[in-house]
Amino acid sequence: MRLTVVGTGYVGLVTGACLADTGNDVIGYDINAEKVASLCRGECPIYEPGLTEIIQANSRAGRLSFTTDVRKAVHHAEVIFIAVGTPPREDGSPDLTALHDVADEIADHVNDPKIVVIKSTVPVGTGDDLEQRMNRRARHRIRVVNNPEFLKEGTAVDDFQKPDRVVIGAEDPEAAECIRELHEPFVRNQRPIFVMHRAAAEMTKYAANACLAARISFINQIANICDAMGVDVNEVRVGIGSDARIGFQFLYPGAGYGGSCFPKDVQALVHVAQRAGVQADLLEAVHSVNQRQREVLFHKITSRFGEDLAGRTFAIWGVAFKPKTDDIREAPAVVLIERLLEAGAKVQAHDPVALTNLRRRFGDRLSYHNVAYDALNGADALAIVTEWNEFRSPNFDEMQRRLKQPVIFDGRNLYSLSTMQRRKFEYFSIGRPSVRPE
Repeated sequence: MRLTVVGTGYVGLVTGACLADTGNDVIGYDINAEKVASLCRGECPIYEPGLTEIIQANSRAGRLSFTTDVRKAVHHAEVIFIAVGTPPREDGSPDLTALHDVADEIADHVNDPKIVVIKSTVPVGTGDDLEQRMNRRARHRIRVVNNPEFLKEGTAVDDFQKPDRVVIGAEDPEAAECIRELHEPFVRNQRPIFVMHRAAAEMTKYAANACLAARISFINQIANICDAMGVDVNEVRVGIGSDARIGFQFLYPGAGYGGSCFPKDVQALVHVAQRAGVQADLLEAVHSVNQRQREVLFHKITSRFGEDLAGRTFAIWGVAFKPKTDDIREAPAVVLIERLLEAGAKVQAHDPVALTNLRRRFGDRLSYHNVAYDALNGADALAIVTEWNEFRSPNFDEMQRRLKQPVIFDGRNLYSLSTMQRRKFEYFSIGRPSVRPE
C-alpha cells in the first residue's frame, strides 16, 4: 500500500519505518529540510534502539523515502498518517495548531479520495472536526480515522511490531478495514485489533496514559508516607503488587514521571473533562503529586546539606526522562538541575545518550561527562535520576575515590540498603530508611 507519514518525530519515524518494513511504499514528510536531508542519508535524528537499522534497510530497499514536498507526499498516498505534536498550552489544553496546518495542506493537495489517520494524541471530537474541516477544502472525499499509538520510548520499535492491542477509531467501515489490514502483520501472535467509534479511540489514548500516570503517582505518594514513618516502600510494593488485581507494572517509586506523553496527556484530559462540565479532581491530583515528586531529590539534598548550596558540587547520573532514550522533555533530572543551580551549586552531569540535548538546554551552566565516573570528581554527592542499566552494578570503590564524600541520593532505588551499609555510603532513596554509616 502507498502510505505517507506526516511528521518525523518519535511516532512518525517509528510508524513509517515499521510499515515500510512489512512491504508498504512509505514517504515520510516533514517541513524541516535539515532533518529530511539527514534521514535521506540514513541518519536517525533520535535515539531509539533498532530504529536506525530499520530506516536504513528499508531506504536501501526503496520502500522508505523522505521529502519536504507536500504535493509529492499527498499525491503518493492512499493513506496519510498525521504524527505531529500537540503540545500543552499554559492552561493544559492541547495546542492543535500543527495538526490543523497539516490537515489544511493535505486538503489543498488531494488528487483523489484519501484516508487520513490521526496518530497524534488529540481531544475527543478532534476527528469529527478535522474530517469536516478537510472536506470543506478538498476536491475529493477524505475519511478520517483515529489510530492512537501506545509506544514507549526506548522500546518503541518492539511496541509497534508486537503490540498488546491495536485500536482503530472510525465511522466508515471501509476505512476501518483498510487500517486493520495495515496492522494485521503485527498481530500474528493473536493480539486483538479493536475497531470502535472515533471518539472512543481518542478517549482510549488519554485514559490509558492517565491510568498509568495515576499508578506512578499513587506509589510515589505511598513512598512519601513510608519515608516519613520509617517503612520500606519496597516491602509494601511487594505486598500489594503480588495481588493479581494490582500487579507490579508502573508500581515503582521514584523521582516522578516525565517525557512527552504522561505530563501533557493528564493535563489535557483534565481540560477535556472541564470542557464537558465534569470534575476531574483525581486527575488533577495525579498531576499535582507528580509535580511535587519531581522536587523530592532536591529536598533530600537540602535537608542534608542546607538550603544554601553555594560552593557545593553535585554529580548527576541520568538526565533522560527514562532509560534507552535521549529525550529530556519534562525529565525529573532537568528539574533537579535547575533547583541545584538556583541554590548556587555546581552540577556535573552524565548520561549515556542525552548529553547533547542537555547541553542545548543548559549551555555552559554545567559540565558534561561522557564517562560516568568522571562526573563524580570532587563532587559532594551523587544524585541518580535515571535507571540506566550501567548504573545498577557500578564500581563502588571507584565511586568513593572520586567523590569528596560517599553520599548518594538515589531517585530510582537502584541499590539495596544492606549493600550501602556494607559499602559505608550515606544513602538516601525513595520511600526507604536512610543509611548513615557509623
